[in-house]
Amino acid sequence: MIFPLLTVEENLAVLGVCVVRARRGRYPADVYELFRCSGHASRRGGDLSGGQQQQLAIGRALVLGPKFLILDEPTDGIQPNVVQQIGDVVVRLNRDLGMTVLLVEQKLPFVRRVADRFAIMTKGAIVADGPLDALTDALIEEHLTV
Repeated sequence: MIFPLLTVEENLAVLGVCVVRARRGRYPADVYELFRCSGHASRRGGDLSGGQQQQLAIGRALVLGPKFLILDEPTDGIQPNVVQQIGDVVVRLNRDLGMTVLLVEQKLPFVRRVADRFAIMTKGAIVADGPLDALTDALIEEHLTV
């Protein structure tokens, strides 16, 4: 969630002020660069599009410098070009920066693009898992189709 009445910069600073001071760095600037949103720093969160709000919510989490990030359906209701940007960020966080990202997502093409492993759960139990190339059409039909 974001604070709709605060600016993008204020939304990032709310959680990150202690982290930024401790590191003497500009971690929020890194977040701006990841999402290509430095031009939106003074805009209120509530004035952003749904996709921009989603990116800001992810950015708020990143300001804290986590080693592990959980994203629950980050593409839900988001326009395709923003989905692409979010996917690029997930790939960069994982592959370039070494961050573990647990992605809960229904859009299989997005998952295939950004993930390297999968797990399918049914009623709270993992029924299949492994490297992404082991996610076969048979597994998808058995566990994921309606």
